[in-house]
Amino acid sequence: MRLHFQRGCPDDLRTLHPAYFALVMATGIVALATHLHRVPVVPKVLFWLNCIFLVGLVSATGARILRYPREFAADLRSHSRSVGFFTVVAGFGVFGDQLVLQMQAVAPAALLWAITGVLWPVVIYGVLATLTVTADKPGMAVGLNGGWLVSVVATQSVAILTVLLLSSGVLTGLRQPLLFAALVLWLGSGTLYLWLITLIFYRYTFLPMSPQDLTPSYWINMGAVAISTLAGTTLLDQAALSPTITDLAPFVKGLTLAFWAIGSFWIPMLLVLGVWRYLIRGVPFTYDPLYWGGVFPLGMYSVCTYHLAKVFDVPFLMPLSGMFMVIALAAWTVTFAGLIDSRVNLALRARISN
Repeated sequence: MRLHFQRGCPDDLRTLHPAYFALVMATGIVALATHLHRVPVVPKVLFWLNCIFLVGLVSATGARILRYPREFAADLRSHSRSVGFFTVVAGFGVFGDQLVLQMQAVAPAALLWAITGVLWPVVIYGVLATLTVTADKPGMAVGLNGGWLVSVVATQSVAILTVLLLSSGVLTGLRQPLLFAALVLWLGSGTLYLWLITLIFYRYTFLPMSPQDLTPSYWINMGAVAISTLAGTTLLDQAALSPTITDLAPFVKGLTLAFWAIGSFWIPMLLVLGVWRYLIRGVPFTYDPLYWGGVFPLGMYSVCTYHLAKVFDVPFLMPLSGMFMVIALAAWTVTFAGLIDSRVNLALRARISN
């Protein structure tokens, strides 16, 4: 058994994957993980890189809509690719968290929150409604993947950013209804996770699964409950702001711990499946934008474990958070190298063709 590596297939504007905003999600959460663990320099470098990534992806998506509307529309109708649009909402949400926690830039974060609040219903219900009314639907083995769980990540990112802004003194006149909305979003997306993971577990165990089917996006199985844990600890940390959350604190605490336990359960399973995919079945490591969906859960597990240790007063979990911070930073570095290599590969191909 040995690892195989290949150069990533170059992507262009026509084929730009809707899930590319996972680059912003991954960079943002790794920046926050290194910020929490007081790593010097790295958090700020990642923050400014993420500014470039976000602006670049927004521009590229707009250009794609104008230049390749058919390909964009086809992605909206695809059960496997359309769920990638959920990363747009999650990307804006995570970047908003960076603005609050890293840069203490509350005003720009409030703008991001407003944008995310508009994007969330448009993207979530737009994609789900489009897929519902599509006549020609694939089977579960083709259409269902871990990317569906980014709908949970997107919703929880809105809830977290809402609570962080309110704790910073923004929109004090709307504090109670917005905190209640954040609580509802946390509970609703937690329930959505349970619905979707049931189908994904069924897909795992009762339908044929090839090594190629086990894309890195399946790490969202863990990442979606990791961000649900972070949302729960954020609500608990600011429970004093809301009588409703204060009354429900024991329930919120128990469910938050349950989310963390589910995420922890998934890690060994996903590692075993990774060994099967890459070592036993010999699928090569090749850069793919979906790998950013694998980096994000690693960083999110570090961040949520850090906050869980603080809120639950269990400091023995801090080394686990630190270990996953290192793993997430290493995974981000390798994936970023793959991204650069794929762009160089694309430039070389263009030069040869000309």
